[in-house]
Amino acid sequence: MFKPAAPKFYTPTEALRKIAEFCAYQERYQKEVESKLRSYGLNEDEAGEIIIRLSREKLLDEERFAQAYVRGHYSSKKWGRRRIMQELKQKGISEYCIKSGMKEIDGDQYYQNLVDLLEKKDRQEKERHPGKRRQKIQAYLMGKGYEQDLIKMALDDLGKEAEDEDE
Repeated sequence: MFKPAAPKFYTPTEALRKIAEFCAYQERYQKEVESKLRSYGLNEDEAGEIIIRLSREKLLDEERFAQAYVRGHYSSKKWGRRRIMQELKQKGISEYCIKSGMKEIDGDQYYQNLVDLLEKKDRQEKERHPGKRRQKIQAYLMGKGYEQDLIKMALDDLGKEAEDEDE
């Protein structure tokens, strides 16, 4: 019968070495690191001391985490500003770090991402009724985190292109 392994507990010195590797692998945020340290069996004070040390040694930097997160999610997943900000807030990232991270978004590329998603969804959408079709596409793009005014602008641009092709 399968028996799950008991959680491994570490001394603060062992935990520091292990968590330093964890932070060096990719950007992390404070709550994630604290949770990991607590799973190693460390108390709040021990975890806090290690977090301070990691920050001092620049292995843990929430501003850098926010910038990397924004770059990755806006370029790879093509998420909008609203969704990215919401996710960072859920992770407990400070407003200052979120604002710093959001500066990573290039406005032209951002709009192009929106247009690319819109065109892809438009090709895939099976709804034939123009009003319902527009609503479905709009709901999809809002779910991706794009702002309503930009979605409207992109949809209007797409409509103009379709009219131009019909002529």
